Amino acid sequence: MEEANLNYINELSGDNPDFKAKIISIVKRELPEEISTYEKDMKSLDFFHAAQAVHKLKHKISILGLEKSYYIADEFESNLKNNTPELHVDFNIILKTMQEFVNRL
Repeated sequence: MEEANLNYINELSGDNPDFKAKIISIVKRELPEEISTYEKDMKSLDFFHAAQAVHKLKHKISILGLEKSYYIADEFESNLKNNTPELHVDFNIILKTMQEFVNRL
């Protein structure tokens, strides 16, 4: 499994440590909220709203440099739109990887 990283955030923030800290702060605040929304929607089998949550989480996946995981998330989002939770386990592994990485920041 690929590792999350700060490459994109570093590139985006350039030499501005305050901007980098702000981006990291936003990710640290929003990621648990978005994961919680996704989990609630999946628990209630609301695949339509779960797909919307996955769409939002794809942005965090990109920000954390998880390129291969982005494609899995994209396919999972499409599956959910078709009422098929296929790739649920794989996506949950991605979420766990992201959350663990963000917790260490």
